[in-house]
Amino acid sequence: MSTCSRRRCALLLLAGATAPWLAQADGLQRRGQGRLRFLGLNIYDATLRVAPGFVADSFAQHRLALELHYLRALKGRLIAERSLKEMQGVARAAGQAIAPGDAQRWLARMTELFPDVKAEDRITGEHDPATGARFLLNGQVLGAVNEPAFSALFFGVWLSPHTSEPALRQALLGAAARTG
Repeated sequence: MSTCSRRRCALLLLAGATAPWLAQADGLQRRGQGRLRFLGLNIYDATLRVAPGFVADSFAQHRLALELHYLRALKGRLIAERSLKEMQGVARAAGQAIAPGDAQRWLARMTELFPDVKAEDRITGEHDPATGARFLLNGQVLGAVNEPAFSALFFGVWLSPHTSEPALRQALLGAAARTG
């Protein structure tokens, strides 16, 4: 397990981080990056960091962090709604379904967590397969969704073979998409 300075650990604990998250960002290596464009507009640049031994086909079984560097302002509510829609698409394409109760709960939690963003803001999502997802805005903890099923589908929006943005997936996974 990695260590952190007394100050950093104290700040993480005060921000509501729990023990499994303390080492989350440590030891992750940059895998790839790409840009999301919609109707010719630049929306965000995405960067994926993964733990050693990462395999693309089983991304949900590995620790990872995905940073979205926003290039324009967006409403947090719309980010949450689009995230759920994309999660539902990933699930449907994989022959699964998100239960209505889960969808409602997850949308409510994302709406609560995701703030309105402006150009240059960065939201980082951290995935721990045993714990779920944790989110940060410009390095400050926003909160977590402690449900591994949510986390796997959420990060599947970018990393699943069933993503609606296969070119962005390829850019994020780099060689892992070809070899994993």
